[in-house]
Amino acid sequence: MTSATALRAPSPPPSDAEQLAQLIAELRAAEERRGAATREIRIGEFTVPGWRVPLLHLAGLQTLTRNEAAVLRFLGWGRANGDIGTLLNMTENTVRTHMNNAIRKLELDGVRELNSLAGLLFLPLE
Repeated sequence: MTSATALRAPSPPPSDAEQLAQLIAELRAAEERRGAATREIRIGEFTVPGWRVPLLHLAGLQTLTRNEAAVLRFLGWGRANGDIGTLLNMTENTVRTHMNNAIRKLELDGVRELNSLAGLLFLPLE
């Protein structure tokens, strides 16, 4: 062991933020290789970048009705069911019906998975 090696302190491990940034960069690179970054997916009347859409749910997302897609979008923005009902001029029960229909069409396990998927698809990144 040389004296220069003995004096050098080990580099600290990357922070969680650095690891997350590296993971995001790797995911985007993988998506670019499969061409997802260049395409857009229509969900109801909304357009979503292809890299945000999990292939597992692609077919199900394209079967959503206009109202189901609108509810999904507002869920992705973090809105509560009552707010969504007010914004879409429907009752809170109707919002829940649209959510349940989307859960069934997307073959999800419940509202938590629906909220996670909605955030992935529609949460603004900037």
